[in-house]
Amino acid sequence: MAGESRAGYEDANLILRLYELRREEKMRESRAWFMSQFRPQTFDDVRAVLMPDHPGNTAFRMVVSYWDMAASFAVRGPLDADLLLESAGELIGVWTLVEPFIAELREMIQMPEFLRNLEEVIQKVEWASRRVEWIKARIAASRPAADAPPKEE
Repeated sequence: MAGESRAGYEDANLILRLYELRREEKMRESRAWFMSQFRPQTFDDVRAVLMPDHPGNTAFRMVVSYWDMAASFAVRGPLDADLLLESAGELIGVWTLVEPFIAELREMIQMPEFLRNLEEVIQKVEWASRRVEWIKARIAASRPAADAPPKEE
């Protein structure tokens, strides 16, 4: 582990509890939507999801607030940050998808601290920024051919 910290029994119990919460049916559906369908290319894509009538609005809010809450345990208190990110890579994926738009998002909703814990836990763990870059590369590589510029013949 980067900071030579050692996770303890309580860390493990909290990780298991967070895992149980992720298994709740509505949360599972929201996570599935977020990880498979939320692929913003512009801030307008993010803004659209924030509209109450958008079909992904509830899922977006549920997922980002859950992972920001989980990150807060590692940033502010009782949970080892390395252990959280090692056992919850999805958190890094969530940050990867919103990070390019976070400044505009915070400005739009007038909450400069929005998703601050996600950002801080990534900064806190030495290897996490490399994982963010790895995920960005995988997302870019998986974009449909329609997103690619036309090939010259």
